[in-house]
Amino acid sequence: MARRSIPLSELPMPRVFPCNNPVLMGILNVTPDSFSDGGRHWALQDAVNHAKRMIDDGADIIDIGGESTRPFSEPVGEDEELSRVIPVIEKVRDISDIPISVDTYKAAVAHEALKAGADIINDISGLTYDDKMAHVIAQHDAYAVIMHIRGAPKNMQENPVYGNVIAEIMAFLRRQSNYAVEAGVDGGKIIIDPGIGFGKRVEDNLRILKMLHVFKELGKPVLIGTSMKSFIGKITDSPLEERVEGSLATVAVAAMNGADIFRVHDVLRTARVLKMVKAVMDA
Repeated sequence: MARRSIPLSELPMPRVFPCNNPVLMGILNVTPDSFSDGGRHWALQDAVNHAKRMIDDGADIIDIGGESTRPFSEPVGEDEELSRVIPVIEKVRDISDIPISVDTYKAAVAHEALKAGADIINDISGLTYDDKMAHVIAQHDAYAVIMHIRGAPKNMQENPVYGNVIAEIMAFLRRQSNYAVEAGVDGGKIIIDPGIGFGKRVEDNLRILKMLHVFKELGKPVLIGTSMKSFIGKITDSPLEERVEGSLATVAVAAMNGADIFRVHDVLRTARVLKMVKAVMDA
């Protein structure tokens, strides 16, 4: 069995200088309709093979998702989501002890995923869609990614408006982190994500990237997920398949501004970008 590329106990905790030890979270969507790679890893062996490739390319975490949360997407039922993610978790766990994250907002899915060998629950709702989620994470002593979202995937891009986007996201992440701890989640196992693209305008996403260092005040590792998102296409006037350069540019900016964990589709090229950024930061 392959060794974990980074033990969970060594996930980066808050630090003064950014990009000291960047962590790569490789995206593995086992869905027919995710915005970037829907259907590409639909078959179980295809999913496992892609996980292997990402591990070889330098992924520190594999993030498995069984429901698309792209803008205007419709939810799927618990049984369907479980049938998609559990076999993949089990197979990836058979070949590697790399940390596994599961992208879900359903407590029942989280419970079964953690039983099957997952280590992290990546909840796009920031523990707001299912009131049992925090308790499930606490029960399993798991890591939790608390992400900010406004609305739900099917309506989150219908005219989102903020008075002060940074202050409002900060308040949400602080409140939900405190709620998680009160529910029994280990405060040292909470990761925060400002939610690029989830109920945000283009200017909001840019502001988050520019002011990312502010979120370090919450004392938690900061995860950022910009890979191939529509705001990049709008700025660069590029279709989905031509957003690689824009995605890598946002990774470099996020690394310089304090991000710890990078959720990406292209692990190999992102690893090279982060190596270059780290060299500059360490110079």
